Amino acid sequence: MWRRELEWLLCVSDSIVELIPSIQHFPGGGTYEIMETRPRSDLYANLPALKKLDAMLIDMLDAFSDTEFWYTDRGIVLGECDKDSYNSPASVRQEDKWWLPCPKVPPNGLSEEARKKLQQCRDFANQILKAALAINSGVLAEMEIPDPYLETLPKSGKECLGEIIYQYLTANKFSPECLLDCLDLSSEHQTLEIANRIEAAVHVWRQKNGRRHKKQAKLKLSSWGGKVKGLVNDSERNDFLVQRAETLLQSLRIRFPGLPQTTLDMNKIQYNKDVGQSILESYSRVMESMAFNITARIDDVLYVDDAMRRSVSVTETLSLFGISGLNGQKAFSVQSSAHGSPFATPSLSVASRSPRRAPPLYSVKRNGTREKGIVGETEKAWSYAGNLSSRRVTGVTPERD
Repeated sequence: MWRRELEWLLCVSDSIVELIPSIQHFPGGGTYEIMETRPRSDLYANLPALKKLDAMLIDMLDAFSDTEFWYTDRGIVLGECDKDSYNSPASVRQEDKWWLPCPKVPPNGLSEEARKKLQQCRDFANQILKAALAINSGVLAEMEIPDPYLETLPKSGKECLGEIIYQYLTANKFSPECLLDCLDLSSEHQTLEIANRIEAAVHVWRQKNGRRHKKQAKLKLSSWGGKVKGLVNDSERNDFLVQRAETLLQSLRIRFPGLPQTTLDMNKIQYNKDVGQSILESYSRVMESMAFNITARIDDVLYVDDAMRRSVSVTETLSLFGISGLNGQKAFSVQSSAHGSPFATPSLSVASRSPRRAPPLYSVKRNGTREKGIVGETEKAWSYAGNLSSRRVTGVTPERD
């Protein structure tokens, strides 16, 4: 169904062509120049690339036919299946996206071959994501800025940016990284708001330059040379501020590559009248979303596998110190994954339903005084378990779906 509907969408692009000169040969031996039709340059370059990315993603999904992991609906316990009885911790993304199914792995984790295959698929999907992002950004940059967006802009760039950002932009020494460190970028909403402000200021200054260039052309015909010089100085200042603002916006996008579309991008998509650009933008955006979802789902499986492996490893370690005699009364809580995956190092907290009394550290006797006794290997085991529970490192997992 996906291939059929995509063919319906892309069939319109066959009629979006441009004329290019070509040489045709006469049957008798002469040549003459004619104009031939060819797909428009942007469609000619990007559409085959998007079709190739689409085919690679479908092949990747088809390869997940026989896997060692499986999924269960959140909140539903299937008593008939023994597989679903293994408890796996949920990542931060899974807790936010409560409607997503929860991945499950065998009690000893995935095999090395299956884990290696998942990691390769993740890297492959990430490369596809970057390619789709590049195509989408290029198409959006080529779209015309709609008039409704320009009409809503404030009158000055300072009003768009605010006092703090404007002072940093106009300072003698300017560092975009230092400015970003001073701003509140704690949430995606705040970051997107700052990106919208910077873009609005850039276009306010460009609009002023466009109007000033028209005034310069008129004033050059008159004798007001001082007035023209003042306009030139203002134009150079605006170009300088535009350059700094664009540098700041580029640094912001590099620091936050997964930033959603800005207000300008959404206005371009809404008011765009070019059918070819609409096809490329929507197709690349779907490929971007699909590649990101595949990467995030693989991250969830790797997270659960890392947690299960660490739980098994800690259980075996504690059993060496004689703590395995609690008959399953220990509850292990793994909060993140092992080193070497996209996640942080896990922490382990040991909680006992039936507390076991540790060996006494002191022996009471000898004239009413308390003397320190000899503590054996059992005390070492309990102190080791306490050190494990005190090491807590929080991890960061992908947030968006």
